[in-house]
Amino acid sequence: MYKITDQLKNIGFSINRLDYIITRNNNKREFSTLDYFCIYIILEDIQLTVENVPYSLKKGNIAFVGPQKKIVFGETKRSDVYSIAFSSSFYERSTKDSLFINSQLFYNYNSEIFIAPFINIEQMRVIFLERMESFRKKDESLYISAAHNAIERLMLDAFFHIPTEEIKKDIKFDYMYYVNRFKVLLQRDYKKAKKVAYYAGELNISSRKLTEMTEYVLGKTAKHIIIEKLITECKKALAFSNATISEISYELGFSNEGNFTNFIKKHTGKNPSEMK
Repeated sequence: MYKITDQLKNIGFSINRLDYIITRNNNKREFSTLDYFCIYIILEDIQLTVENVPYSLKKGNIAFVGPQKKIVFGETKRSDVYSIAFSSSFYERSTKDSLFINSQLFYNYNSEIFIAPFINIEQMRVIFLERMESFRKKDESLYISAAHNAIERLMLDAFFHIPTEEIKKDIKFDYMYYVNRFKVLLQRDYKKAKKVAYYAGELNISSRKLTEMTEYVLGKTAKHIIIEKLITECKKALAFSNATISEISYELGFSNEGNFTNFIKKHTGKNPSEMK
């Protein structure tokens, strides 16, 4: 039986290297997920056997495994695999959270495991793993909040690799699909498109439907999400760019400096010149 780490027992979340959890498991490579949800960050090739079914995982993938599963880790050269384990009580804070952890990521229709790629191994190591360790050393409440956000980020990224028709088998999972696509489109087009209707059109749904979806998944209207994105980008540009306010307003897609100034003033209470 897998010996639960102190951290997992105390707060319902842990992240550890594979060699550490194997050592705590009396050097045995067989585990049970018990009541925990597990995410494995694969930074080197490994064979993972789940419920007696072998999976050859290449580095650069994330594996999602649900509760009450028997897992055997294959041999590795560096143990460069990280295990994230968390309880439902640790993660579930909202209806959206419940949808995430009860999704195909952990309860896959076709397999005992769900595998999704991530883009950059060093980015995963530095931004995710080292950042989490920094929070752990600094403050437990910050660490818990960072852990929740990190889990959600990994799950959101993985949702892109579930076929649309499969997502729609789950009630409201089409909402998450469209909201995720909206966020991707917003990142790409926020400079040229600032209206909900544009993004709804790109998604082939109505503006009202898009707002219904964002309110359900994120608790905010689509318009509010667009404004938040614009304010964030405006603040960054004003803080770090050497360009003039007029040049910044043009770069961010505003028709003139006056409209840019009015937008900033309305949503922050400050003029651009005060923020620069």
